[in-house]
Amino acid sequence: MTQSPAVRVTAPSGAVRIGERAARTLVSEFARRNDPKAGLLVGATPESAVLAAAIEALLPGDRLVVVPAEGAAAAALREHVTAQGRWVADRVRVVDALAEADAAAAVVVAEPFTGTAEEARAAVDGLSKYLADGAVLSVAAPLLRTEGAGAELDRQGVLHGVRTDVVLRNSPPVRVHHLRFTPAPAALAASLSPAYRPSSVPLTRQMHIDSNGVAAAGITLGLAALARAARPKSRLWLLPALAAAPVAAFFRDPERDVPEDPSAVVASADGQVLSVQRLQDERFGDGEWLRIAVFLSVLDVHVNRAPVAGKVIDYFVADGGFVNAMKPDAEHNVAAYTVLDTDHGTVVVAQRTGLIARRIVQRAPVGSLLARGERFGLIRFGSRTDVYLPADAADPLVGPGDKVVGGSTVIARWR
Repeated sequence: MTQSPAVRVTAPSGAVRIGERAARTLVSEFARRNDPKAGLLVGATPESAVLAAAIEALLPGDRLVVVPAEGAAAAALREHVTAQGRWVADRVRVVDALAEADAAAAVVVAEPFTGTAEEARAAVDGLSKYLADGAVLSVAAPLLRTEGAGAELDRQGVLHGVRTDVVLRNSPPVRVHHLRFTPAPAALAASLSPAYRPSSVPLTRQMHIDSNGVAAAGITLGLAALARAARPKSRLWLLPALAAAPVAAFFRDPERDVPEDPSAVVASADGQVLSVQRLQDERFGDGEWLRIAVFLSVLDVHVNRAPVAGKVIDYFVADGGFVNAMKPDAEHNVAAYTVLDTDHGTVVVAQRTGLIARRIVQRAPVGSLLARGERFGLIRFGSRTDVYLPADAADPLVGPGDKVVGGSTVIARWR
């Protein structure tokens, strides 16, 4: 029997359960790889939601090695895998000990880290040797832990993180850390699907609300409750109460069908094309750039998506003003620039503030890989998003006045 390197809960009353949503988040880096790959799942039981999510994510060319949790029998796991059918049994191998596993493209720890910082550090160090070059280690810890394993994983995330996902719909809520200890090649992004991210709350299968919208709607409802408590005979509380729905609707996050054509460059946001022009910008390198600027009204979806597949190699914020995003001077507004390394050269996405928009959210740290059409941030209220492409490598397919849909509309094509 092997002992999983995952740090364990010692008191049953403090047990952290990994539910279906957290399980999907843990295996997301394995699930999004479309090329044949090897995965390693550590600390599994037959009842584990993480094991179920990993099996569901399997593609025909994949291989998954499973290490039992402490106290779980490898024989019981093998019986469970066999019961899933021949297709699964041919792709999943249960081993008795972690030492029997080989390096994998994605390593997932099925049990949350809940011990001391030293235990978490030792566990991470022990698992890192099973990571192939550019591979990702995914682990979870209780969200409200401010010390111990949680603090250590936060530190590791700053040093080596791909991203961190907060899963509120778990008992208790958890923070899922995706850690990469060696650089991944930019070319790998082309084989990825957009990552599953729990940063939005599903309303229907096709429509979500970003977590920022949930928080904003909660604030307006809280103001309504305070107003009613302070002045019970007044109807002023109706103003913030009625505002909650449109505020949440502003942060809507619909699912989008991303074109599979590898030569396609998709819109980074919903809105209206303001301009398509060639220009020079020494901040991004020599030569000319093709810049496609899109204005987002307050009625448009404000979630931003990667126009191409690539690796984030730089991110910086430029200071400026807050003029109307439709005016030419808006290019001097405060803006956040995400620089991508791609198979076709450097691509830049600028998230610009507007007259009302004063808040930019960017969720893709340097070193992370983005699939084409993948969500990476948002801008609050009216704003503008610019996509910079190498002018000698791409041809525009849209013009001023055209309406575009983020993640779906092809705005340019690689030559």
